[in-house]
Amino acid sequence: MARVLFSGGKDSALSALLLEPFYDVRLVSGTFGIRDTAAEGRAAAEALGLPFEAVELDREVAEAAVERMVADGYPSGGIQLVHEHALETVAETADVVADGTRRDDRAPTVDRPLAQSIEDRFGVDYVAPLSGYGRGAVDDLVERELSVETGPSESIPKADYETELRALLAGEHGPGAVDEVFPDHEQSRVVGRR
Repeated sequence: MARVLFSGGKDSALSALLLEPFYDVRLVSGTFGIRDTAAEGRAAAEALGLPFEAVELDREVAEAAVERMVADGYPSGGIQLVHEHALETVAETADVVADGTRRDDRAPTVDRPLAQSIEDRFGVDYVAPLSGYGRGAVDDLVERELSVETGPSESIPKADYETELRALLAGEHGPGAVDEVFPDHEQSRVVGRR
């Protein structure tokens, strides 16, 4: 079984579709229990016709990520910290763990040493189906295979880390901190296959 870290967005959905001919795919969203995002993940998984589960992540990691974002003034380092934690958490109960990281992603990324470390420590295979694809190629494939809805991050409900990190950041540092740390960004949500 391949457990794919799943935000409900186009990249993780496309990764799942690319793995589907070869593996029994299960979509997995991590949650810190800050906001309930499982319904969004479940709805996107149902739209793809794939099984879904939510896994609990360590809230202390979310708190450390938020503090890193505030210190950096940008979300990349905190998101990277959370993604690595999510990969490790899912790897504990998987034979294959995968994600939707692309070749041109700034964060999160999984370099060869990190991938090898996860494989060695957890006895799993790490697979990144989009690691050779840039944004343009992914967008072309998504256009052919998926129906998606897009919009500003704060208005697209998803089952991703960012939703909960934004909520925690606002709760601990005030709503203005979200705008200071997170740049304007378009998100996608999968609503079906084509």
